Amino acid sequence: MTARNAMFACLILALAATPALAQKSKPAGDPVVARVNGQAITRLDVEIVYNRLPPDVRQHVTLEQAYPRIRNQLIAMKLATQAAEKARIEANPVVKKQLEIAREQVLGDAYLASIAQKEVTKEKIQAAYAEYAKEAPKHEEIKARHILVSSEKEAEDIIAQLKKGADFATLAKEKSIDPAGKASGGDLGWFTKEEMVPEFADAAFALKKGQFTEKPVHTQFGWHVIQVEDRRPGKALPYDQVAPRLAQQLAEKAGDERLKQLSQTGKIEVFSLDGSKPPPANAAASPKLNLKPPAGAAAPGAPTLAPDTAPDKLNAKPQ
Repeated sequence: MTARNAMFACLILALAATPALAQKSKPAGDPVVARVNGQAITRLDVEIVYNRLPPDVRQHVTLEQAYPRIRNQLIAMKLATQAAEKARIEANPVVKKQLEIAREQVLGDAYLASIAQKEVTKEKIQAAYAEYAKEAPKHEEIKARHILVSSEKEAEDIIAQLKKGADFATLAKEKSIDPAGKASGGDLGWFTKEEMVPEFADAAFALKKGQFTEKPVHTQFGWHVIQVEDRRPGKALPYDQVAPRLAQQLAEKAGDERLKQLSQTGKIEVFSLDGSKPPPANAAASPKLNLKPPAGAAAPGAPTLAPDTAPDKLNAKPQ
């Protein structure tokens, strides 16, 4: 995908606005912030794009700070759209179909957002936080370092040096092929078992404070040597930090439940890729609805909360 196509993809998604904006008409006095060949771009256009940004981004970047970049992106999109209309690009059958799909996506997102608005209440978010806080201490965390190398032999050599008293952080800076680990001496910070790939997590959480693995640990990323520096019970993050992600999860659940209801009451027919009737076994199977959750209300693939979430680790998390 080219940079321009990526920009358009982001902006099309952005225009599938957040629940608060998607279902409003433009307010009276909505100011024009730019004109492109006579066509206006207004503040509401900018707000829609801004409110489609992830909550954690909006926590650090205000609308005013983001405004110049968003405005320029909207101008670029308007210029390209006007050129496309002049060239009658929409007459292309593939483009027509893409526009149909985009329209259905926007309407579907707005509908699911309306469901989320009704279902995701402050009381439900508070109840979800209480459950999260109750479970958080059960998820032990460790603070660890690792050295990643490309062969088992290299890992064995590093373990031999550690047994002779070599400093783990120094070896990580010298030997690790993980760029972040090389810079930080292999420091991974605090993490829970669920945050790492199973092979890495099992080996790391089997160690006591101060121990390192005496056998190389193999994962999809290579061969690891791991040292645990400390252990502690999990702890709950503050409500204000967790609430947006809990709201995302609740919105996704509400959308999934509504789609399940629609699939049960709707008449759904499925065919083979060539349009023919599928074999009887496949014909009986109902299609899996996998629409994205409400725009702005639940991000696609919203992660399950882990207590005291740490930054990405070594790419040990499965991608």
